[in-house]
Amino acid sequence: MSVLVRPLVTEKVSALNEEGRYGFIVNRNANKIQIKNAVETTYGVTVEDVNTMRYQGKKKSRYTKSGVISGRMPAYKKAIVKVADGDVIDFYSGI
Repeated sequence: MSVLVRPLVTEKVSALNEEGRYGFIVNRNANKIQIKNAVETTYGVTVEDVNTMRYQGKKKSRYTKSGVISGRMPAYKKAIVKVADGDVIDFYSGI
């Protein structure tokens, strides 16, 4: 099971990056200890705190020739990770 799905790169999370907090979309079954260990091994930083949030997928509907089709986007879990002072995660180094 891969714990980290992808990093969050939004305006809101980018503002938190200056405070040493980074956002990730994580596996829905992962707990805080698994998230902490995955971030520490992947990025080589020391994690101080992990906050998690679970989101239900948004409802979507579209109008087609055969009628209205409605459904949901997939649910996901988001984690905000605080790293130790002086540690930095650079998401853009591989570009």
